[in-house]
Amino acid sequence: MRLRAEYLFAQKKFTQIDFIDNNLKHYKFYPPYTRTHFTTYLEQVFGMCGSASLAKQLNTVPNFSSIKIGDILIRGGFPGHAIQVIDMAENNNGEKIYLLAQGFMPAQDIHVLVNFVDTDLSPWYKVNEKTIIQTPEYTFRSDELKMW
Repeated sequence: MRLRAEYLFAQKKFTQIDFIDNNLKHYKFYPPYTRTHFTTYLEQVFGMCGSASLAKQLNTVPNFSSIKIGDILIRGGFPGHAIQVIDMAENNNGEKIYLLAQGFMPAQDIHVLVNFVDTDLSPWYKVNEKTIIQTPEYTFRSDELKMW
């Protein structure tokens, strides 16, 4: 949520900053479009929205092989967790790799995840037919990949 909101704020796409809580209440960012007001807005969002509501708000990526930067592996819950795809690369054979990053609450910092399953490729993860994505702390299923 923090990365999405920060990106839209930086792009001055203020009216697209909108999160939904578990009761389907919208938290839209409204004027004044200042950094101070934005920070206050985010504090409210973080208090009312989390992985459970975000998992409902996002759209499922129908095919894991179509993964792209900005997509999110998410398991909604109490607690739940979300990890974002922050970079990708593709070789001449069409093989894709991706980088994952995560943060924790409060959303103050973010770090790139290592790939402890394939240490030769780490920190990159390979896009393949496997339905399980193992990260250092969470194991996700490929059907948990979502997009905005």
